[in-house]
Amino acid sequence: MEDVLTVYQLPYDPCFPVVCMDESNKQLVGEVRAPIPAAPGHGQILDHEYVRNGVATLFVEVEPLVGRRHVAVTERRTRQDWAQFIKVMLDERYPKATKVRLVMDNLNTHEPASLYETFPPAEAAAWPPGSKSTIPQNTAAG
Repeated sequence: MEDVLTVYQLPYDPCFPVVCMDESNKQLVGEVRAPIPAAPGHGQILDHEYVRNGVATLFVEVEPLVGRRHVAVTERRTRQDWAQFIKVMLDERYPKATKVRLVMDNLNTHEPASLYETFPPAEAAAWPPGSKSTIPQNTAAG
């Protein structure tokens, strides 16, 4: 925990941005009956019954020192989904960063093995310990 607090206290440096990452599953629901529109004297009326339309995963990255955030939605949460999210983050949003200080929880998908399962070895080996990303393993950030 102290490692995370130390990272949060670092001054802003665009070459070494501090990025927090997490994900969450959300149930998708739909209406069984159409809502009754608002009318004078009452607001919109929604029925309590709903139909389940599956689940979506939200991958969220936040760079708190600049107030920037990015959300990606996927159909599932697998090692490959996490690896793709990290690759797009590094390649598209932080291409000029020397190293991204990535703070996240210790979910089983948040590890270098996920990169090797998703990408060719040479590409997976380029990060995290190498060029772009630091992943504080076994650190609960939130």
